[in-house]
Amino acid sequence: MANSLAETIYVLNGPNLNLLGTREPETYGHATLADVEKLCSETAAQFGLKADCRQSNREGELIDFIHEAHARKAAGIILNAGAYSHTSIALHDALAAVKIPAVEVHISNIHARETFRHQSFTARAAFAMLCGFGIDGYRLAISGLAARIGIKANA
Repeated sequence: MANSLAETIYVLNGPNLNLLGTREPETYGHATLADVEKLCSETAAQFGLKADCRQSNREGELIDFIHEAHARKAAGIILNAGAYSHTSIALHDALAAVKIPAVEVHISNIHARETFRHQSFTARAAFAMLCGFGIDGYRLAISGLAARIGIKANA
């Protein structure tokens, strides 16, 4: 990689994900957002990448993070937009505009839940989507993103 900026991936978490560990543990498990961020940092490091983890309950701030990832030439984006996945054309448009390789992640299997969760606008702007693996989906997403951008794990 040419510079340290290209070695960064943005891990963006949307509304209510700050409540992981206490919010509906039967659906989302007992892991906290801090656990997710630690998992992402450790996994990214295996590929020589840095995970810049962010969370916001505000749609516009998530869009600003996507624009920042573009401005800073991030290598990729891992996005769990939470409920915004199912409602936000604006987040879709931001991902499509920046053309950064992106993977959408959902902790639960959105297709086994309420029908309003079955459609994801943001997944249409990502090259892949993972759901139902719990927080391990983030690890899988980072591994898949690394493969997509041509980075192998450190030996």
